[in-house]
Amino acid sequence: MSKRALVSSLIGVAVVGAVAAGGIAVASASSSTSTSSPAATKVTVANSSARYVAPSGTAAGSITFTADVSDDSGVRGLKVLAWPASSKLDPTEAELRDVDDAQCRSTSAASATSAASSTATTSRCTYTLNVTKEEAAELAPGTWHVSVLATAKDGDTKFVPRAAAFDVTR
Repeated sequence: MSKRALVSSLIGVAVVGAVAAGGIAVASASSSTSTSSPAATKVTVANSSARYVAPSGTAAGSITFTADVSDDSGVRGLKVLAWPASSKLDPTEAELRDVDDAQCRSTSAASATSAASSTATTSRCTYTLNVTKEEAAELAPGTWHVSVLATAKDGDTKFVPRAAAFDVTR
């Protein structure tokens, strides 16, 4: 799904406001872990944060989500969807398989601490969506949630329905 289609989808489920957007909001969420095979390190999503910056002057605004994703096999990717709490959307893991990807960069190489221990690889994943004044004017004011689906190279996944939250103010 393209970023523009994502914004259109979000606008479709949002309560439409008529006032120009303004302000900046920042919020953080706690880390989470997943289920996977007992011998393997579980996929984790940690240190997640989301931020909305309203457009100003001729500059576009943005919605940015960042998280650290780890797994013993490495990180394949992170799917991200921001949605207004007022929409009661509550996306599922299956729905997140078809949304935009964050950009992930490895921050630690896999290294064994002993012959019996597992290895872990961590990536910093960042998703940024530029928001025009027109798009911002139609974003639902109030709290927004960010849902994510992390996928490891070995196929393990971790769905976090509310990885972070931010506020859209006018």
